[in-house]
Amino acid sequence: MKIAVKNFALSTALLATLGACHAAPVQTASDIESMKQQLLSVQKTRESENANLDNFDDLDFNVYSGQKWDQLARSHSKDIVVHYPDGSVTRGLDPHIEQLKPMFVFAPDTHIREHPIKIASGDWTAVQGTLEGTFTKAMPIGGDKTAPPTGKGFKLTMVTIGHWQNDVMDEEWLMWDNQSFMKQIGLAP
Repeated sequence: MKIAVKNFALSTALLATLGACHAAPVQTASDIESMKQQLLSVQKTRESENANLDNFDDLDFNVYSGQKWDQLARSHSKDIVVHYPDGSVTRGLDPHIEQLKPMFVFAPDTHIREHPIKIASGDWTAVQGTLEGTFTKAMPIGGDKTAPPTGKGFKLTMVTIGHWQNDVMDEEWLMWDNQSFMKQIGLAP
């Protein structure tokens, strides 16, 4: 009988110990409040990321394609730094606009209608688009000279990486293949 009681007591103690090992950790009110705050922070970041991507869509599909230069400040800071595929850099919104305008001189139908890839992470966006148009007007090439239009269309994959601060980009990297562009419009072999 004593052995049975000892075994029962030992079994009970063992079960209690095993049960304690498998018990769920207790969440304090402070832990729960901390998790709620973390969730709110993640939700706020996601909302900001989506707003930046929506702003970017409007920038390319409406503002850039429609040459609505007076609306560029909705997506670009007045002090934006922009890096171009040829290695040049502009500082400020007005110099950036002046860098964008020449494309429309020789290809007035230039447009971007799609962003097949859009990525956002915190203050960063990366967007791939398709830049299309037709070389239908004389292209200024410097020194009061122009290249005659070839009538050839172009379709370029372009990528823009943007850093966002206060709902606008403060720095932007534009990338496309200039050699492919020149070949497509008939100005390079």
